[in-house]
Parts: sequence; C-alpha cells; structure tokens
Amino acid sequence: QVQLVESGGGSVQAGGSLRLSCAASGSIFRINIMDWYRQVPGKQRELVARSSSGGSIEYVDSVKGRFTISGDNAKKSMYLQMNSLKPEDTGVYFCSVVCIHTQYGPPNRYWGQGTQVTVSS
Repeated sequence: QVQLVESGGGSVQAGGSLRLSCAASGSIFRINIMDWYRQVPGKQRELVARSSSGGSIEYVDSVKGRFTISGDNAKKSMYLQMNSLKPEDTGVYFCSVVCIHTQYGPPNRYWGQGTQVTVSS
C-alpha cells in the first residue's frame, strides 16, 4: 500500500502564495503520474496540475502562469507552488499518484487526505 501525506495548506489573502507538499511512502517502484486535484463543495473534484514521468506537464487553464507542479520520483515527493492566489482557488487540494509497485506491475492510483486552501479577498 501507498500512503500520501499532504502539508502546506492554510489561509492567505488574494495575491499571496502557498506551497503544497505531498510525501509518498510505501512500496513504490516508480511514480508514473503526479496529480494535484481541487474540490469545492457542491462541485466535482477538478484536476489542477499533472506531471507525468515522460516529462509532460499540464495545468487547468485557470491556474496557468500562477501554479507550478514539481516532483522528485527518487524522494517520492511532489509539490504545488501556488502564486498570485485568487479567492476562486479556495478548496481542498488532494495529491494523487499513479504508480507501479514492481517493474512490470499494473498501475494503481492513490490519494492523499486533502489539505484546505482558503484565499480571502
């Protein structure tokens, strides 16, 4: 099994910055995908940023130019640097990974517990 522990959430005024961290532990051969999702009450969980082991990085349009995803496969860690925060960025942020436990094993997705980010105007 894999456990993901997030940290770095909190409250900030509009225009401020936060850095979310996610540490993975457990039996991981390789992390193939690192994701950050956001959920707002009454809405579906939304993919905010994705980093793939092949090198591709994707962002939802609303955060492009403001958020930066990064990760370290060897350290089993991932980060989300959030700058120029807006009230609409408020939500619970979840890290999620797709990883394999052996070289030729099937991929599995795991989720963190979520961390609250609140941006006030």
